[in-house]
Amino acid sequence: MGKFDGKVAFITGAARGMGRDHAIRLAESGADIIAVDLCEQIDTVAYPMSTPEDLEQTVDEVQSRGRRIVHRQADVRDFQALQSVTQEGLSAFGSIDIVIANAGIAPQGSPEPDIAQTFRDVVEVNLFGTWNTVQAAAPAMIEQGRGGSIVLISSTQGLSGVGGTGSGASSGYASSKHGVVGLMRSFTHWLAPHSIRVNSVHPTGVLTPMIVNEHMQTFLAKNPDVAKGMQNLLPVPALESADIVNAVAWLVSDEARFLTGVALPVDAGFSAR
Repeated sequence: MGKFDGKVAFITGAARGMGRDHAIRLAESGADIIAVDLCEQIDTVAYPMSTPEDLEQTVDEVQSRGRRIVHRQADVRDFQALQSVTQEGLSAFGSIDIVIANAGIAPQGSPEPDIAQTFRDVVEVNLFGTWNTVQAAAPAMIEQGRGGSIVLISSTQGLSGVGGTGSGASSGYASSKHGVVGLMRSFTHWLAPHSIRVNSVHPTGVLTPMIVNEHMQTFLAKNPDVAKGMQNLLPVPALESADIVNAVAWLVSDEARFLTGVALPVDAGFSAR
């Protein structure tokens, strides 16, 4: 028996990185998956974003563990697209019990010929996309009447302004990830009467393509004070995806059944510096 047998998890940004690893971890414990990812490039993001082939690999990983998956290319900035995906998942599986709003971009180091557009893209993906995700899934969770768990992936930059350089990317990232905390707290009050828990997770740097790319490394090299300020307290430069997945899997499980409204750092002591 898996701890998520009979559960369905809706995960955004599921084509690779942490999103794929969330899907694999929950599938290994019995959950069926609704997986969403853009699988296209955004003009203001210089590092390569996910591809349809990445999403297909997530599908293969879930199915190889004996679980079912509904997967679609969809933009979290498009509320109607997310509504359509959730309805498709509901038709296939009958419920949504877990939501992991994981999709996000961090284009620090990307060229910014239009600083305002960069800021807008980051905020629309990271903040509006998170709002869209929960708003698309929560009505069905409420109607089911059996509770559930929602985790919003924020960042240490949702708790700190360290790393701000005035660019559209850095200010957009910090403000959007702070905004995710506001959403979490607001959603907590909205959904608690329905026994739906809402928490946010705040990773430090994680070894995924979003930060392991030449543009981010160039940005840090050109801004040594920023790089120094973003060091962790524990002697580790960055975390593995599994470190975040472990925390999220616990939060959405019955082991954390009375945790809601919590902003949980998984950050090697970054927030304690």
